[in-house]
Amino acid sequence: MTRIPPLRSRVLVAIVGVAALAVVLFAIPLAIALQRLYRDEAIVSLERDATRISAAVPDTIAKHPKPVPLPTGMSSRHLSVGIYDLNGNRIALHGPRNSPVAGAAGDGRVHEAVENGLLAVSAPVPSDETIVAVVRVATPYKHVTGRAEKAWLLMVALATLVVGLAAVVARRQAGRLAAPLERLTWDAQALGSGDFSIRARSVGVREADAASLALEATARRLGELLERERAFSAHVSHQLRTPLTGLLLGLESGLNGGDPRAVIRTALERGEHLQEIIDDLVRLSRGSSTDRGVLDVQALLEEVRVRTAVTVRIEDGLPEVRASLSAVRQILNVLVENAVNHGKPPITVAAVDVGQGLAIEVSDEGPGVPDGYDVFRGPSDGHGIGLALARSLAEAEGGRLVLRRPSPPTFSLLLPTSDYRGAG
Repeated sequence: MTRIPPLRSRVLVAIVGVAALAVVLFAIPLAIALQRLYRDEAIVSLERDATRISAAVPDTIAKHPKPVPLPTGMSSRHLSVGIYDLNGNRIALHGPRNSPVAGAAGDGRVHEAVENGLLAVSAPVPSDETIVAVVRVATPYKHVTGRAEKAWLLMVALATLVVGLAAVVARRQAGRLAAPLERLTWDAQALGSGDFSIRARSVGVREADAASLALEATARRLGELLERERAFSAHVSHQLRTPLTGLLLGLESGLNGGDPRAVIRTALERGEHLQEIIDDLVRLSRGSSTDRGVLDVQALLEEVRVRTAVTVRIEDGLPEVRASLSAVRQILNVLVENAVNHGKPPITVAAVDVGQGLAIEVSDEGPGVPDGYDVFRGPSDGHGIGLALARSLAEAEGGRLVLRRPSPPTFSLLLPTSDYRGAG
């Protein structure tokens, strides 16, 4: 399997590679231009010296060769000066016996060339009517290339410095880009190990910050889902115990006598209710929100009234709320069953408008809840354990389940309207 390099290495190599390529693409033309510049400067200097010397050469130099005094202020101490005839043969001073560049100057123009390791420039010596001789001025070519080589060395040093600085910047940038992804990897591994306390950390990289926020939201949702599953595991048996007990008691009473058809009919009704509770709890345990539509409060409370001996009151003009029918039905089952088992009749279920939402209240005439007693914690004797589940279901729907009045006890399920839920 091909080993994929880490992001740090890839960013480092990419930035340093681009910097090195840019330096090379810039340095090569510059080096060539500098070499040409130094060569042109040397040629111009030699042409100037050759022109000055040609002005001092007598017209009779070709017929009467003799030493020629050189003018002062020459451009270099390393100059080689020679006087040549039109055939390129030396007739005075210094230089090779024959010089092609000197012979080429017989056309009356200045010429330059590299001869025997020397950069040579030839200039004609004119008389009144014709050209009588040629001045050849030369300097070691290594002096010209030496200047270019020094410039190249300086450019190499600067290029090395630039690439080094690019490497330092690339290392920091690679760390800045890779560190958030590495932290995201650690957080994802922690999430996979069951740690849902992950919190987003801003690093100044928009994409990494967005991924961190998304991972935090995912961890929070998974934590809530797991907590909800645990709550269901701890509390769902209470929801099933009451209808199952009623079903078993009805069947036992049928064995002791009575109308078999009535016993069977009652058992079927209780079995259907138990099946409905199981379906609702399974749907809610999976977090399904397919039935989260406009809540038909009147039909729901009528269903409660038919199943249990309660008084139902519904105000006119109730606001429209959206909630899971399964969740609200189970909450009402818990509240009504607690009123039946631990309170006293009459039991009243009322739906009222509370301005920003709807409240469904369940009350009875029992002794109520003692001061300082939290009925939503699910005590060890089993009483009220369904209230903890009911509260978690209400919160999952964006609502609240509260004990509005301890005595006589009144529980209130508060469900916000769609507009108020979106604003919050």
